[in-house]
Amino acid sequence: MTNLVVDAGNTFLKAALFDSGELKTKKSFSNATELKAFLRETPAQHILVSTVSIPVEEILSSSIASEKKIGLHPELPTPLKNKYATPLTLGVDRMAAACGAWTLYPQQNSLVIDMGTCINYELVTEASEYLGGAISPGVQMRADAMHSFTARLPAIRPTETWPPLTGDSTVSCLQSGVMNGTLEEIKGTIARYQERYPGIRVILCGGDAPFFENHLKPSIFVAPDLVLLGLNSILMHNVGF
Repeated sequence: MTNLVVDAGNTFLKAALFDSGELKTKKSFSNATELKAFLRETPAQHILVSTVSIPVEEILSSSIASEKKIGLHPELPTPLKNKYATPLTLGVDRMAAACGAWTLYPQQNSLVIDMGTCINYELVTEASEYLGGAISPGVQMRADAMHSFTARLPAIRPTETWPPLTGDSTVSCLQSGVMNGTLEEIKGTIARYQERYPGIRVILCGGDAPFFENHLKPSIFVAPDLVLLGLNSILMHNVGF
């Protein structure tokens, strides 16, 4: 069985091809035109599309999948019991990340930290329940807010060189506030979940994860393909495998 999954987020467009549950190919695209060209050239039996940036029908119509074509929406069945109080408002990317954690660590408590445009925290329990989590501004959003809502603070971007705790220029002070502040938020959130759920698995993913993975404990697992794995698990759940 070949499955094709698409993750069209606010910042990145990705697609992956799975064969019998194993990830065979993954691609990233700079725009929708490139993504749709890939879909027109890639045969599969089933496709699932998760999108927050492009109309789902626009993507599905480009696919040459031979059997089921599915758009991920809040009411689509998933491998997890959704305990979110307002399920119709739940972002499909968040549920996909949670299902990815369940795929990697079934019957275990897991905390996903998805570092994209926003930082999403997702809690999955050992009873295969999705309970929710938290949403906070992502790294670039924090930097952009300081530039946009002040008269003189410059625009900055995160860098691979970690900023010092004490900045000695306006730019380095901004970088320290964004990067070190985000790091302490993540550490504090993890610590609180570890108090409540001893032994909880912590999984880091998303475009900004590489900036932070070396500054967190080695026990924290980095899974760049977590959302893609989660999307494939949802697709398999809906085609009867």
